[in-house]
Amino acid sequence: MKLNSGQLPWGSSFPNPPSYPALEGDITCDCLIVGGGMGGAMSSYRLSLSGADIVLIDKRAIGDGSSHANTGLLQIANDKSLTACMNTFGEANGVLFYKLCQQAARRILELPDKLNIDPHIIPRSSLLYASTPEDVPALRLEHENLVSHGFDSEFWGQDKVSSHYAFSKPAALYSKGDAETNPFRTVHSLIDKARDNGVRIYEHTRARHYEYSAEGVTCITGNGRIFAKKVIFAMGYETQEMKKDRGAELINTYAIMTKPLDHLPKWHERSLIWETARPYLYFRTTPDNRIIAGGKDEPLTDPERRDIRVLSQGQRLLEELEALFPEIRGIEAEYSWGAVFGSTRDGLPYMGPHPEYPHCYFIEGYGGNGTVYSMIAAELLADTLAGKYRPELELFSLTRSSKPSPSPAVQA
Repeated sequence: MKLNSGQLPWGSSFPNPPSYPALEGDITCDCLIVGGGMGGAMSSYRLSLSGADIVLIDKRAIGDGSSHANTGLLQIANDKSLTACMNTFGEANGVLFYKLCQQAARRILELPDKLNIDPHIIPRSSLLYASTPEDVPALRLEHENLVSHGFDSEFWGQDKVSSHYAFSKPAALYSKGDAETNPFRTVHSLIDKARDNGVRIYEHTRARHYEYSAEGVTCITGNGRIFAKKVIFAMGYETQEMKKDRGAELINTYAIMTKPLDHLPKWHERSLIWETARPYLYFRTTPDNRIIAGGKDEPLTDPERRDIRVLSQGQRLLEELEALFPEIRGIEAEYSWGAVFGSTRDGLPYMGPHPEYPHCYFIEGYGGNGTVYSMIAAELLADTLAGKYRPELELFSLTRSSKPSPSPAVQA
């Protein structure tokens, strides 16, 4: 699957990342991780702390799939609001989902002190603004639900928004505890540390097929075989080429990164900014005073059409950015790109085992919070592989119905 189109921004910020050999020969391990993006990176790092014998492979270079197109917003809040999650899954499970995201965000913010390569993970606040006056009542209800369940949230009226930003909106929710990152560096930082901890990493190693037995799984590659007691498939959106999830939906999404600005417009705390409209626009800054804008989602098409759409969709994003911040009118985009993006019909990611794949687990962090979902999956699967029962996995079951059972609710 061709995942990305256009000019990706992160390679130039990390021009000489670590490289790894291709697999030559036959090896064995306790756990094989297939995929060297964010899901595989989080899991390899987390499992490396357990002392287990871990191998990670990727058919590309590390971080060269969807993670290279990731815009690096890390948030506790999800595309599906807490209110909507409570309505769909029940109050206990809706809150559980948000608590897991909160815990994962905190763990991600702790990573820089534990890694050798700076992942450029920076704490940020977030502003979620009402796209229209009609969205204000739902935004106020969301604020009330967040606060009543212990999440950080401030309800801002129009005057407070306009006093902190260069734009005016009917209302907004301001919150702390989120972050921005350079996803390409983050993936490499995690995998570099995992290697230091004993994980064997192989790039440009394509899994041809798998053989399942009572003892484990044999992965046949182009130049060798890997026998693993357990396998974690962290292949992102390309998982849909291996097995179709009926609740998964793939689309095209677009983003731009501007040239550096001498001065940013009035932008409180360089916060992450997004909106209540669906599909939504979102904005963030970078340490060198660039602005990233993303959105303009559209149905999945062939990669060639996405290649053509990158420039026009990038121009539309630039116009949206200028409309929000008129003082930077005339700013230029240095990078414009498009990518495959995945979501689920019920708003929850997929993670855990599948009955048709013995000894295997999947990480499918679909939705706008994929990096946070990857951390949740890494924690839950590491515990599971260590023999600890994590009932939270039932919430994210690959075989769940459209409305998951309320049974997995536990204290997060």
